[in-house]
Amino acid sequence: MSGDIVTIFDTTLRDGEQSPGCSMNTAEKLEIAKALVELGVDVMEAGFPIASPGDFEAVSQIAQQYGDRTTICALARCRKEDIDRAWEAIKHAEKKRIHVFLATSAIHREHKLKMTKEDIIQRAVEMVKRAAGYCQDVEFSPEDAVRTELDFLTEVVERAIEAGATTVNIPDTVGYAVPSQYYNCIRHLKENVRNIEKAVISTHCHDDLGMAVSNSLAAVEAGARQIECTINGIGERAGNAALEEVVMALRTRSEFYKCSTNIDTKRLYPTSHLLTTITGMKVQRNKAIVGRNAFAHESGIHQHGMLQHSETYEIMKPEDVGYRGTSLVLGKHSGRHAFRNRLQELGYELDDSAFQRVFQDFINLADKKKEVYDADIVALIENQLGDTVDPWKMVSFHTSAGSGNIPTATIQLEDAEGKVHCDAATGDGPVDAVFWALERITGIAASLQDYQVRSVSHGKDALGEVDVEIIVGDRSYHGKGVSTDIIEASARAYLKALCRFEQQRLNDKPAVIEAP
Repeated sequence: MSGDIVTIFDTTLRDGEQSPGCSMNTAEKLEIAKALVELGVDVMEAGFPIASPGDFEAVSQIAQQYGDRTTICALARCRKEDIDRAWEAIKHAEKKRIHVFLATSAIHREHKLKMTKEDIIQRAVEMVKRAAGYCQDVEFSPEDAVRTELDFLTEVVERAIEAGATTVNIPDTVGYAVPSQYYNCIRHLKENVRNIEKAVISTHCHDDLGMAVSNSLAAVEAGARQIECTINGIGERAGNAALEEVVMALRTRSEFYKCSTNIDTKRLYPTSHLLTTITGMKVQRNKAIVGRNAFAHESGIHQHGMLQHSETYEIMKPEDVGYRGTSLVLGKHSGRHAFRNRLQELGYELDDSAFQRVFQDFINLADKKKEVYDADIVALIENQLGDTVDPWKMVSFHTSAGSGNIPTATIQLEDAEGKVHCDAATGDGPVDAVFWALERITGIAASLQDYQVRSVSHGKDALGEVDVEIIVGDRSYHGKGVSTDIIEASARAYLKALCRFEQQRLNDKPAVIEAP
């Protein structure tokens, strides 16, 4: 593919994680980081190190494990302590970047910062120089750039480049821009910042008006060569520009944009699915690129056209984004070698320990159902990925329900020290009784916010997947469970959510600091 390369800057682990209900522990962040590296992102914003000890530890581990394969970026406000902490987190990475930001719009200057234009420029220059003293790759963001006066924005950007910024990001922090306005803003900077050739112009668009992707692509037309985005478009409020959408737009319309990316597009669907598994943040069925309906054709006219020639109604192929249906695969007599080959075909490389756990789950599943599908295997894999040592482990459960009987559940759980606890509870149904029993044993009082059940593949014996969201205090926690027994899947999902709360309580995280 000809043309310029657009740098894909992924901020799923920083801006994406700030989306309510999308917080991740360190093990889960490492799993997402691994997937992003395999996807081929050029820059990974791993977190905001000064926000909490947990954030610092996650960024540090990601930098050490993946900093030789992709650029690991740490976010910092224009404060000495932020920049020093960011450097400490990423210093062991071979490829590293410090990203500093400072608001520039009039509304932020007056109401948040209480700073003059001169103060803003002085602080920006001083802190960019400090970051440049640590590493050569420095990004500067004038927060709320879209609502900043163009002449002042031009001056700030020019001075930041003079101070050592190699990338200048132009954030639409509150999702206020429209494509023509954003295009004009980028063109103005290209034409009026005297040293603009010394830096890459970047986009960072929010989706409050549903135009994050459109604005990002308009900026590419105007000369931007980095797009900041997240998997599935997750992020604060309405979210960020969706990585899969900008990437496939640039690929599908390469003759128009005359640009390409380094993304392995066949990893888009698996990475999207992994993120939904870990965060519980589902995408709508008709979501572009990765939604369940993205390649479904129900209309008779569409189906006829598809049978004649797929390009009549498909501008990209399902396999281009790594989408897989429910193809029949293996049975209970399949060996380890055949199973490992199938995992590789599905795009998964597991270490020996993880492979053994998934293989055992597969054998157990094959004993329960006649036909095992690709989708079943993917669900088993994702049920193991990012697994941590939970404070509670389910040993056994029993439920009793029926017409004229009081639904009852008896649960046995094992704690971190190996001691087994048993209790029982009644409820409005067997699932409700299970949830009450789990709360009695763990001592955690939770409110069920959301409960979803779906069939992973098809057939009466299909593997069922349960997603739950609970509220404890003022925070939400997500859990997922899979089983051919939907009550067992429900119990595992609810227990996982309770364990997430317990882990969060042990390593609590302060409130998120505002960022672009």
